[in-house]
Amino acid sequence: VNTCGFIESAKQESIENILEFVTLKKEGRIKVICVTGCLAERYQEEMAKEIPEADVILGIGSNEEICDAIEKALAGEKVRRFGPKEALPLEGDRIVSNLPFFAYLKIAEGCDNRCTYCAIPMIRGRYRSREMDKIVAEAQHLANHGVTELNVVAQDTTRYGVDLYGKPMLPELLRRLARIENLHWIRVLYTYPDLITDELLDVMAQEEKVVKYLDIPLQHCDKQVLKEMNRRGDRESLTALMEKIRAKVPGIILRTTLITGFPGETEEQFETLCQFVQQIKFERLGCFPYSAEEGTPAGEREDQIDPEVRQRRADIIMELQMGIMEAHNQKLVGSDLEVVVEGYDRYASSYFGRSAADAPDIDGKIFFVSKKKLAVGQYLPVHVDDVLDYDLIGSAL
Repeated sequence: VNTCGFIESAKQESIENILEFVTLKKEGRIKVICVTGCLAERYQEEMAKEIPEADVILGIGSNEEICDAIEKALAGEKVRRFGPKEALPLEGDRIVSNLPFFAYLKIAEGCDNRCTYCAIPMIRGRYRSREMDKIVAEAQHLANHGVTELNVVAQDTTRYGVDLYGKPMLPELLRRLARIENLHWIRVLYTYPDLITDELLDVMAQEEKVVKYLDIPLQHCDKQVLKEMNRRGDRESLTALMEKIRAKVPGIILRTTLITGFPGETEEQFETLCQFVQQIKFERLGCFPYSAEEGTPAGEREDQIDPEVRQRRADIIMELQMGIMEAHNQKLVGSDLEVVVEGYDRYASSYFGRSAADAPDIDGKIFFVSKKKLAVGQYLPVHVDDVLDYDLIGSAL
């Protein structure tokens, strides 16, 4: 079980998954439970004490020992290993565990931004870029084995290369990835607004394989709230940045993530956030109520907002976004989109997939009918006929 220890809901989901495997082990259906990831790293002693059924617990710096650890567990040992968390992701050939045509490409580990609400630097350490040649080699391997869509990820993709090469190197990396044969879409996720450069935007405008989609988690727009989050900017500077991006990369899809109910957030500051959302009209947006994380400066503050207020504010933002999304999607009715097939829904009697405007797992889909039998991972044009909430309805051409 590869766990997440980022926010409370993710931690709870990880624990529930572990307990499901505990039940399977008691029933004799599995032999060994191995727990890895951020939850294992963050709660080393607690995990061993509270879930003794876990045969193997590995910190994030011990992933390379997983085979040896499982062998020892099969022989009856309890294995607990926690290597240096500064370790980089393992190199070598990847096995894609999701749909075979897309993959996430991690380009760095850790984070240097030190946002006051976030435990990631505490769990995963300082920002460490992977060597560019190794990233490109991994991407080439994935492309050779059927992957046509790469989603570039890190805690902060725009900081890539600063530690290794002395300057941001994401634009150069994207240019090299775009030269790989068989790759069709390259998408950039988790950018940081301060490091979105003209060079990066030029690459997105010029390179056909780099999709016109940019994920920029802004978290808030109020200057004081951002300052208390240890983030820079304000409504005016962020508005100017969004306008600049849209001017330099026409037709780009902007995605952001927001937090409501950060400690001390006033109704006036929340109203500023609502106005910002209505003004910018992000094509994609996720909003989450603030989660107080132990060990973080924000989590220790005494001016915590009532959880119900946090959730209510998040619901208001998402209601605003629903209207923005519906208006955006209505403009697509009658147009043709290139879509990648993700599967077939036998209950709806239709195929479903995504356009380049939608990232896997977090964005919407298009459901469409086809007279021909289609394969997962196939790209084809689809005519948009209608809108259903965040999704589209169409027909294959």
